[in-house]
Amino acid sequence: PLEHPLQTAFTLAELQLDASSLAAALLHDVPENCEVPISEIEAQFGSEVAKLVDGTTKLGKLSLSTPVKEASRGAQAENLRKMLLAMAEDLRVVFIKLADRLHNMHTLDALPPEKQRSIAQETLEIYAPLAHRLGIWELQWQLDDLSFRYLEPEKYRQVAKLITAHRTQRERFIAQMIQILSEEFDRVGLKAEMSGRPKHIYSVHQKMEKYSALGKDFDDIHDLVALRVVVDTIPDCYSVVGIVHNLWHPLPDQFDDFIANPKPNGYQSLHTVVMCQGVTPLEIQIRTHDMHHIVEYGIAAHWRYKEGEKKDVHFEERIAWLRQLIEWHREFSGAEEFLESVKTDIFMDQVFVYTPKGEIKDLPKGSAPLDFAYRVHTELGHRCIGAKVNGRLVPFNYQLKNGDVVEIMSAKGARGPSRDWLNPHLGYIKTSHAREKIRQWFKKQERAENIERGREILEKEMRHLGIKLSEREGLAKLFKYDSLD
Repeated sequence: PLEHPLQTAFTLAELQLDASSLAAALLHDVPENCEVPISEIEAQFGSEVAKLVDGTTKLGKLSLSTPVKEASRGAQAENLRKMLLAMAEDLRVVFIKLADRLHNMHTLDALPPEKQRSIAQETLEIYAPLAHRLGIWELQWQLDDLSFRYLEPEKYRQVAKLITAHRTQRERFIAQMIQILSEEFDRVGLKAEMSGRPKHIYSVHQKMEKYSALGKDFDDIHDLVALRVVVDTIPDCYSVVGIVHNLWHPLPDQFDDFIANPKPNGYQSLHTVVMCQGVTPLEIQIRTHDMHHIVEYGIAAHWRYKEGEKKDVHFEERIAWLRQLIEWHREFSGAEEFLESVKTDIFMDQVFVYTPKGEIKDLPKGSAPLDFAYRVHTELGHRCIGAKVNGRLVPFNYQLKNGDVVEIMSAKGARGPSRDWLNPHLGYIKTSHAREKIRQWFKKQERAENIERGREILEKEMRHLGIKLSEREGLAKLFKYDSLD
């Protein structure tokens, strides 16, 4: 019985979370399993720990997997809503839940096959993407791989076998590259830690599926491992890029500066792909030690800053997407729209595009320029008359790609969206957020038109009955309406 809470706490300790989180992890099953009231936990361990335990217990009761019956979608939507609100109140509750789920996945063998698949599906659909959104790479890849193992065991074994068969060759290649770079770094007096970061089983499977559609196979996948270089300072990062590009030929359009333009979840690194020894492409990721900590632990790194240490001033920026998401979802009244929106805006693969000023915006894969416009500002979306991507005019159904610079052309005067934008066959809109904003605009317009039409009908009948038009407001009060509208 003690193994599960201990393993949950160990995972959080590895993420370097605070003492309250570790205490809550150890106690998170106590209210349910031991019938101990939250008030007693508060009396023994304080209100902060008690709130975390209470939040984790409530999250544990939510079923988030895709329902088989349509009638269950409302319940799933409400459960997702509750999870978002729990995240907004204290993100540590979700960290505890992710660590709890990770240990559950490690012990799935004890459950019947049907239950294994259900839990694995929920993990792959909800918890692994959530870990990704929070930037916690260490948890994400484990949740992905364990889910894949139970959902598609045969494919899992095939991919694992292929990776193992090529491991020695890859390790020898990476060792050679590290040796070459080490000599160059020593020559210029630059300190760096280097290691090969292999892609994990589920991410290799996803790449194989993508390559298969292009008529390629496993042997065509060259980025099964990336070389990671960790240095002391930001200037050192750019020095490493210069050294790497002098040694090997960089591939065009394969350099990304996520230091100057961090991803919304806080990720910072320089990425480049070079042709080593003339034939083999190698992805190299370069970052500082502080950036590396954020990459590994994501938003959880916020809680490692103790009293007296410098604060994580970028924390609010890293959870801005969450605050924005919760604000948007207050606008959704129907379970169906809410459910679609959550799954699109949080749990789908993202593309990262730039504003003309260099700000990064993240959007669901498959998003179009109008989605970008509405992400920047509702009015910009309403007044959009065209878009340029990387300086060229594109149609409204253009699918945005990573690294695109998007410029929205807008009408100077008042203008509204077109009903064509809502036509799913045209592919102008991907996100539920943009779709909902357009629908709200039309509802508002229709209300104004209906008021005017109603006023005309009322005045016509009043004249017909010989009632003075000045008595209109009195009629509204007679029927217990606040105003004539």
